[in-house]
Amino acid sequence: MSGKDESVFSKSALMSTKPGKQIMKQGLFKSKGYKQFNQYKEEFETKFPEFAKRFTTNLLEQINSDSSPNSTQQKFGDEVGSTEIILDASQIEPIRAKIGNFDALHDRVLRILNSNFVKMTFPVFNALFDASTNYFQDSNESNLREDIVDGHIIAIDLSEPMDRIVDKDEDLDYLDDYKLMNPYILILAREKISKGGDEVLKQFENGFKDARVGQYLDTKLKEKPTSITEAELDESYKKYRSVMGTAGQNMALSREPLGEIFHIGMAKAAESVGCGNEIEDSIRDKAIKIPSWPLYYSLSKNDVKEGLELTMKKSESYLSEARKAIESLPDNFSHTKFLEFLFLTVEHYNDYWYKKLQQENIWSELSSNLPK
Repeated sequence: MSGKDESVFSKSALMSTKPGKQIMKQGLFKSKGYKQFNQYKEEFETKFPEFAKRFTTNLLEQINSDSSPNSTQQKFGDEVGSTEIILDASQIEPIRAKIGNFDALHDRVLRILNSNFVKMTFPVFNALFDASTNYFQDSNESNLREDIVDGHIIAIDLSEPMDRIVDKDEDLDYLDDYKLMNPYILILAREKISKGGDEVLKQFENGFKDARVGQYLDTKLKEKPTSITEAELDESYKKYRSVMGTAGQNMALSREPLGEIFHIGMAKAAESVGCGNEIEDSIRDKAIKIPSWPLYYSLSKNDVKEGLELTMKKSESYLSEARKAIESLPDNFSHTKFLEFLFLTVEHYNDYWYKKLQQENIWSELSSNLPK
């Protein structure tokens, strides 16, 4: 598996969890799921640098060819419902000059691509697209595969600079650069996704709209951390499930029965990984993320340990729903074992960080840093 922290899938890390041991066993006996998974992981590792360069080149063309960048900024701000993530008119040209060359922009692109969601998802989308091609007996169109996968990865990646701008928790020297880049990232994503046809683009737009609702609520909940309701937090999780679920659906070019199954599987797996990511962030920051399931449960139970335990149960519930989706796949589906193995890696990822949290023994710090 690939992620920001490769040690999560090291031999010693895998040995520390039950699903990790199952992963090692499948690797030892070269199971079908392991072989398929490894094939796509190797493809990702080989082609990721090419993707990053392609992303940078296309983005640079968008930025440098825009004759009205202030209008582009304003339009993007209106669409996402925030002026916090765009530049003032006077800032645009200095920032455009700063990142208006390949090397500078490539550096920023690599920074935002250094994301668990991007690195863990890239191989999965390629696999789902191939599985769909096989099932529907499509002609093997490598350009369409590249456009659809690239477009959705780029769209998912947009959440990284937006989150960093809002949270102000990393890359502080580059936040204005990200503000300039954001609208062009979305334009580029739409351009590539549209190659799949009107229905595919429509599904993306619906998913992106839902994700914006979740992102907006996520931002608003930061203002009232001690009074967040379960319904509000579930709604904010659209930021994970909507774009990821829609991407899964569009790997089948929004065709049934695979579109719905891929949508549920990817959406629920994303929500499960979201829980693990919040636990990982708690270790890094020695504070519980606002908003998050760990925060909600810790405050409702008035106990951080119990809050994190309930977060793990929440992640298991999400993953159970993802696994149920696999059961709906057609008989003799080419990539069933791949998906089973994928969800095993998600389970290990969550278990690993939960065990790491227990080992760190920072409960008192987490408790003292809870919002009052």
